Amino acid sequence: MAKEYDIGKPAGRCAQCDRQLQAGEAFVATIKETPESLAREDFCTGCWAAWPRGDSDVLALWRSRVPTEKEKKRLLVDDEVIVSFFERLEVTDEPAKINFRFILALVLMRRKLLVYDRMRKEPDGRDVWLLHFKGDERTHEVIDPHMDDEKIAEVSQQLNQIMEVDL
Repeated sequence: MAKEYDIGKPAGRCAQCDRQLQAGEAFVATIKETPESLAREDFCTGCWAAWPRGDSDVLALWRSRVPTEKEKKRLLVDDEVIVSFFERLEVTDEPAKINFRFILALVLMRRKLLVYDRMRKEPDGRDVWLLHFKGDERTHEVIDPHMDDEKIAEVSQQLNQIMEVDL
């Protein structure tokens, strides 16, 4: 089965100047929307400071640092970034983004931030989950793409590549 998109692992290099990021060095990671897919780009702090602001293709960004050899892999993305990413993907009809948003919803539910209320059946046969964040009554609709185990594993692996340092 062909992948619908491939976000990719951190490259360990600045996407702007192509310099190798060093252990302990701070950097900025972004997830951008491209015409073909979603893509991760990492930037050294110097290039990021000079980067033009207002890039509408950036869906999420976070700051981190390159781990040293002695450090374990750690999560780069905190709950706030995942929530922001989830909300920015709210209005999409692209299958790859619907799948990715569904997995983000499962992650947020597992972290007990997002609460399942009920499911609604659309006239076209789609199942739509109605959810809300704890402490917020606003309803969020998430299309259940009915992914098979292979597709769930594929999208989950891509999410894991985004969330962990592996330079």
